[in-house]
Parts: sequence; C-alpha cells; structure tokens
Amino acid sequence: MRSSALTACVFLLAASAAFADSRVFIVANQADGYGVDECLARGEKCGAHAARSYCQSREFAQATAYRRVDPDEVTGAVPSHGGDKCSGHGCSEYVAITCQR
Repeated sequence: MRSSALTACVFLLAASAAFADSRVFIVANQADGYGVDECLARGEKCGAHAARSYCQSREFAQATAYRRVDPDEVTGAVPSHGGDKCSGHGCSEYVAITCQR
C-alpha cells in the first residue's frame, strides 16, 4: 500500500511541475490592418488563436493569457518620450502573452 501512495505522490509532483512551466513573452503590438493586434491587446476572444500560434511557434503547448501592457510595466526597459502619452496607431504598444508547456 505504501508503494502505491508513494507512486501517486511522485506522479502528482511530476504533473504539477509540468504545469508550472510557463513563460511570459512581451512582444511589440504593431497594427497590421487585420485587427489581430487589437484582439491581442484588448484580451478579446478573437486573439486566442494568434496567442496560441505564437506560443506553439516557441514550442509551448498553449497560451493561458494575453493582454496589452504599458511600457512602464516592462521594468523601465522601454524608453518613454517625456510626459506625453501617445495613443494613435503610430505609437508602439506591447502585448504580454503567457505560454505554458
């Protein structure tokens, strides 16, 4: 009986470790005219396929989340242009895609 309990514990630990392997990718969101960028940036359902394809191209099984991020959220790595906020299509926006194995 002990060996089956030990085997079950090892299996659960292995399974939880596999699910814990996730990574967040920050990608530039550039308007392409197809609307995919808006779906990703707004976290809308229509962006799910694009996010999943992005993850699969990096050898992950699925996308668990995707959303627009402010340049300030990217640990200050993205330079800002002073105090003015740009919101037009010519401005750089970023999308965070969380991929999981």
